[in-house]
Amino acid sequence: MKSEFMAAITQLSSERNLPKEVVLSILEAALVSAYKKGIFSPEQDISVKINSTGIGVSVYVNKVVVESVTNTLTEISLPEAQKFQDDYQLGDIVPIESTPENAGRIAAQTAKQVVLQRLREAEHHVIYEQYNAKENEIVSGMVRFIHPKQISVSLGKAEAILPANEQVASERYRPGQRFKFYLLEIHQGVRGPQILVSRSHPNLLRRLFEIEIPEITSNVVEIKAIAREAGRRSKIAVVSRQEGIDPVGCCLGTRGIRIQSIISELNGEKIDIIQWHSNPKIFISNAISPAQVSNIELNEEQNTATVVVSDRQISLAIGKEGQNARLAAKLTGWRIDIKSVSAAEAEKMSSLDSTAVPITTEEEQKEEEPVTDIKVEALEKPAVLNEEENKIPEAEIAGEEVEEKEEEEVGEDIDTLLAREEFRSVEASPVPQMEGTPVLRFAEDIMPDRGQTQKTGKKKGAKGKAKGKQSKHKNTNRK
Repeated sequence: MKSEFMAAITQLSSERNLPKEVVLSILEAALVSAYKKGIFSPEQDISVKINSTGIGVSVYVNKVVVESVTNTLTEISLPEAQKFQDDYQLGDIVPIESTPENAGRIAAQTAKQVVLQRLREAEHHVIYEQYNAKENEIVSGMVRFIHPKQISVSLGKAEAILPANEQVASERYRPGQRFKFYLLEIHQGVRGPQILVSRSHPNLLRRLFEIEIPEITSNVVEIKAIAREAGRRSKIAVVSRQEGIDPVGCCLGTRGIRIQSIISELNGEKIDIIQWHSNPKIFISNAISPAQVSNIELNEEQNTATVVVSDRQISLAIGKEGQNARLAAKLTGWRIDIKSVSAAEAEKMSSLDSTAVPITTEEEQKEEEPVTDIKVEALEKPAVLNEEENKIPEAEIAGEEVEEKEEEEVGEDIDTLLAREEFRSVEASPVPQMEGTPVLRFAEDIMPDRGQTQKTGKKKGAKGKAKGKQSKHKNTNRK
């Protein structure tokens, strides 16, 4: 009897991964509830003790010591209590053994169900306490089932859930795969503890660095900030707490062996290690790497930084689809605006042009005024040639002012003047050339007659034909 009973307790403790003391306490509580339902009254205070060294189970009814007994099920007088032990006083609790000879079949079945239920509760409590201490830490697990909205992960003693928003888009999950997960949250549910894990959280990268790099574990090198786009690229800012230690070199390791193990765990995710600096300009310049920064302007009120890089490195600074600039902004906490040198200079020039007031002289203003109407302001009647001397007065040629004879003609338009017969007659009449004035030659005088050009053209054409015949004759002779 003893060996079988203890063997069952040992088997339960090993299967549920629970200590023997916990299993014994669960069995005792189950038997108490079973005896209350089958044999004893619900009002009675019952305790059960399983003798792990002896044989059988002992059941005790606990009664309170009083002066006058009103309820025999729960109370006992002082003289009766002192029969069990002399030092009992009023108000003490006296355990009186009342082990039944046979608990019965119903009591045994009830005890079995209660035992199983209590064992599950105890198991859930142990799991909760175990993984509650590992919250915000890395746990290793295996993919069990893949559902449309989540993945079931086995952590060994417990099962966790990997939601869709905590998965990495570039990773492909299959049953049986092993990964390292970041334990986000654990809470008690109806069916036991609910554990949520993540593969895309930035702290997963932090914990991997703490595991792989001893300087970070020993707090010689500190991680200041992390910016991550899971599955694609990450930036991590580190700083050394001791002089003479290169934080970036510690994270990289010899030939990059330390960082390579982290990259392989994250399935090839690119990681940029940047040295942190207290000066925002230097820190932003480091965060924009691998691009080289020419100038940085900070606006602390709006928390913005204008970064100027060379024209050749503008695409490198922004990155593919703006990834480098986005990660740098997350890492530094500043809103970053990246511009090329030529664009920055063009903006400065445009701002200077808009603020400068143009100063123009009176002559420039006259030149800039648009000419809307052309008028002849100081024009008299057309000059009549002096037939005797066949000359035009010198005053008129030199452009000197002539007294106005008719006020109506002053300021007339050119078209009206040209329409007048007097003006036409002046144009048609030959204008004698004065001494010192250039000689005017017209195209009709210079160009030969049309008949002559036709004759000369025919002659030239005949000569060309003759030359062509001679060249053909020469070619035939050569052949």
